[in-house]
Amino acid sequence: MTLNSNNNHKGNILVVDDTPNNLRLLSAMLTAQGYEVRKALNGKLALTACRMVLPDVILLDINMPEMDGYQVCQQLKNDKITADVPVIFISALDDVLDKVKAFDVGGADYITKPFHGAEVILRIENQINLRLFQIKLQEKNLLLEEALESLKAAQVQQIQNEKMVALGQLVAGIAHEVNNPISFIYGNLQYAGQYIQDLVNIIAAYQQEYPQPTPKIEKIVKDIDLNFVTQDLQTLMGAMHRGAERITDIVLALQNFSRHDEAVMKQVNIHEGIDSTLLMLEHRLRETLSRPAIAIVKDYGNLPLVTCYVSELNQVFMHLLTNAIDALDSWARNWKTTEKQQDEHDFNLTVSTANPQINIHTEVTAANTVKIAIADNGPGIEESLRSRLFDPFFTTKPVGKGSGLGLSISYQIIVQKHQGQIGCSSSPGQGAKFVLEIPVYQPEYT
Repeated sequence: MTLNSNNNHKGNILVVDDTPNNLRLLSAMLTAQGYEVRKALNGKLALTACRMVLPDVILLDINMPEMDGYQVCQQLKNDKITADVPVIFISALDDVLDKVKAFDVGGADYITKPFHGAEVILRIENQINLRLFQIKLQEKNLLLEEALESLKAAQVQQIQNEKMVALGQLVAGIAHEVNNPISFIYGNLQYAGQYIQDLVNIIAAYQQEYPQPTPKIEKIVKDIDLNFVTQDLQTLMGAMHRGAERITDIVLALQNFSRHDEAVMKQVNIHEGIDSTLLMLEHRLRETLSRPAIAIVKDYGNLPLVTCYVSELNQVFMHLLTNAIDALDSWARNWKTTEKQQDEHDFNLTVSTANPQINIHTEVTAANTVKIAIADNGPGIEESLRSRLFDPFFTTKPVGKGSGLGLSISYQIIVQKHQGQIGCSSSPGQGAKFVLEIPVYQPEYT
């Protein structure tokens, strides 16, 4: 309702009565008090008048042909546009049941005919003042809701900032503590391999020059199985070399993932961030007791360098991939414990959990944006939950399994920091697909 602020009119009143004399009397009385008055001789005209201009108060008679006052009031209250307009019944019906019915259908007040002018004016003013108070209260509630949302967003951002700082410090510590010893090991493996090969060559030379060893040496050769040791040494050196390379790759991936020293926008290769995140999550993709290994299917497009906050964008990849793995793990565990595999529903579960998969697709759109889709073939998300996925502190995971911040933080990073968009499409039993889209170039960067 919008109350008339014009000083010449205190409010817009719609008077509905099938008796012309009553209409004239009420109209003259209210006009003299400074109200703007409109008249309707029946219920249908009253509904039409409300749609044309929303009144501040409706004075409504009960006994009318075709559509009585009760029916008119019910239709008004069922329409969200007119539902909040206060209705004052004016009727000659003085029975308690008539009054009760009037309030049941949504009436705000009830005046019995014959009425006194002063009473009608006072009750109208009371309803207008009450409505004004309700409007102000709604405005304050809206401001409080906005303040609460801002506070939640600030809390999420603060948590995100603290996590990024902590992550940066952790990565710096790991890089410092691990890089030095692994560099020493990795650098000396080549020399160790050469030394071992030299010793093997010397032993081989001794065997050729002295084919008949002494009993003591022959016993030692037999005890240690010299032929096996000689052959296995090469395998061991290769395994250690691969292990050292693996540790080096993990440290590099962690550094690329966090990029704690890159708090400004940079042009980066998005695929490197995704691959680094996958490398960090590789231990979670392996086969478990409840499911096979999760297959990662990459469908990478030919992307240009993208201007972004790389460490924060990597955080989004981490949240989305972790959620996909959690969904596949949870569904596999639930299916494993049901012990029901007879009907078609359970057969579908068996097929899906037997081949857990995460698909990653990237492409450049015609609007010069980069689109990244991460989809799993897990249990999916119910429609009633999808609208709340990006709300702060909302989670579909069991208590203690999720903070409800991952997707909210992702939304802030994509929408607020990169002027992009993020959404989810899903249906129960059909998996979930998260699609994020950000501009290739950010205006403030260019």
